Amino acid sequence: MKQVKQNTMSSLIARCLLVTLSAFLALSLASCGGGGVVPPNGVELRALSADFGSRKAVSYSPFRSANRDTEIITPDRVLQDLQLLSDGGFTLIRLFDSSDRVAKLVLQTIVSNNLNMKVMLGVWIASGQDAANNAEIARAVALANTYRGTVLALSVGNETMVSWSFNKVTPADMVKYIKSVRSQVTQPVTTDDNWAFFAMATGNQDPKTVLNAIDFVAMHTYPLADSVYDANKWNWQQSQVAASARAATMMDAAIGSAQSDFAAVRAYMDSIGLNTMPIVVGETGWKAVASGGEQYRAHPVNQKMYFDRLTTWLSSSSKVKPQAIFYFEAFDEPWKLADDKWGLFNVNREPRYVVQSLYPAATWEAGAYTASSAVYYIPTQSNGSISASRYTIFADATPTGEVRPTETPLWVGWNSPATAYAGENTANFLSSDGPKSMEITPAPTSWGWGMIAALSTTSDDLSQFATTGYLNFSVKTTYPGMIEVGFLTGTPTAGSAYDVYLGIDPANNTYGYVNDGNWHTVSIPISAITAKGAMAYGMTDPSKSKLDLTRVTNPFVLADRYANTGKATNLGNVTKFYIDNVYWSK
Repeated sequence: MKQVKQNTMSSLIARCLLVTLSAFLALSLASCGGGGVVPPNGVELRALSADFGSRKAVSYSPFRSANRDTEIITPDRVLQDLQLLSDGGFTLIRLFDSSDRVAKLVLQTIVSNNLNMKVMLGVWIASGQDAANNAEIARAVALANTYRGTVLALSVGNETMVSWSFNKVTPADMVKYIKSVRSQVTQPVTTDDNWAFFAMATGNQDPKTVLNAIDFVAMHTYPLADSVYDANKWNWQQSQVAASARAATMMDAAIGSAQSDFAAVRAYMDSIGLNTMPIVVGETGWKAVASGGEQYRAHPVNQKMYFDRLTTWLSSSSKVKPQAIFYFEAFDEPWKLADDKWGLFNVNREPRYVVQSLYPAATWEAGAYTASSAVYYIPTQSNGSISASRYTIFADATPTGEVRPTETPLWVGWNSPATAYAGENTANFLSSDGPKSMEITPAPTSWGWGMIAALSTTSDDLSQFATTGYLNFSVKTTYPGMIEVGFLTGTPTAGSAYDVYLGIDPANNTYGYVNDGNWHTVSIPISAITAKGAMAYGMTDPSKSKLDLTRVTNPFVLADRYANTGKATNLGNVTKFYIDNVYWSK
């Protein structure tokens, strides 16, 4: 009986030790990625590899041209990319699909060259394309199982369920796809989506069924994009701060916004009992160049400031932080047009300022910067109402009674790289207004090109020209077909930019425009131009983006957007314009 009691006691002690050990292991696994933990949905979470916490992570696509559909991806170029990333310590990469063209080639390159790199494999899911999606899943499963030592996790779908998605997939369909993948692989599985979906922010679908089907969350947060599309989400302008500190406080606020997005996702997951499920930031980044309305924000130094703040957050002792951050993105991709310029490297594979300390100086992108080079918001100042009968933008002669902008207009091409270039020319000029003209050379992209005479920090009130005024300029060119001329009111930074452009056709001698290689004077009623106005690119609020002649910020614009002038895309014509004697009159 005593022996029985001893055995019983030993059994109880052993059982207690086992329970204690099990609890310890569960906590340990949870801290390493959630593996072994059974959340309320009853599905045991698969642990994320420790590589997620120890490797620098980045999103990678190999595209280098303006047309990804026709571009040929070569093994040599992929190897060059991967070696560059590896040399900088970026050895955990996220791929966006499981295509033979990209994903299979990347994985083959890693393995055949014995590169120390790991992959989160994408499974591209397209709205309403069930057969194509199932074929993609089959490819993903085959790659994940063939390259099990390299593929650490799979992500099914990308930004498909957030309220603003352009590739809508219902949570029910996504769960079906996720379960199909998860049942055929051993790696942890997730879906990449914007933070607002995972946090069930206002206007978004309930993510609970999706959360109950995945092993970890891969959330996206883009404070820079939010500053363009949701001006009230966070205070990027920091107008209350002295100019000398405004760049730093803006970037502090930016990382604060990303952290707030993360906290919102964590709070929602905890509220439904998924407190052991890990979170990675699947995408976040900062542009080095403004290409979609990010003026006063996008710059190589600001990009580095954001990257450094992400690194500090990730390495901090905070309990509210992701397990990994996939920086978006490795290299620029010109085919994305206005959504380009996020790269740590430019398209020529030259390291940007953000990562130059990791690479030899001879390989760097051109441009010398210091911390003080960072850009920040400069409020647009109005010069007040212009009452003179002539407002001159560019001319050598100075007629009596004219008024000029208080700052010299800056002639700059749209986008970056610029789609047009300007410079003074002393060989071709209007004889009555020598000795120089403005020479404009288009450098078109697939959709066309544009050039502005911009007031960088001010605006002028030209409302008195509204009804009886004219936009006048002299032009010499043989450029083919219709062009667009006009001006812009408001500012992109305030969400109030408004395009006021009119097409003029040399075939009809519209308002005096002729393209026969001789000088001609064009004179267009302001009222004819304003009748063609529209919200500027990237503007979303018609109550802000509207005609406002009291705030003219680009008093002259010359452009050719092929869709508006009836030309084929990729026209590529670079015939020069010579422009002289540009002014408003009444």
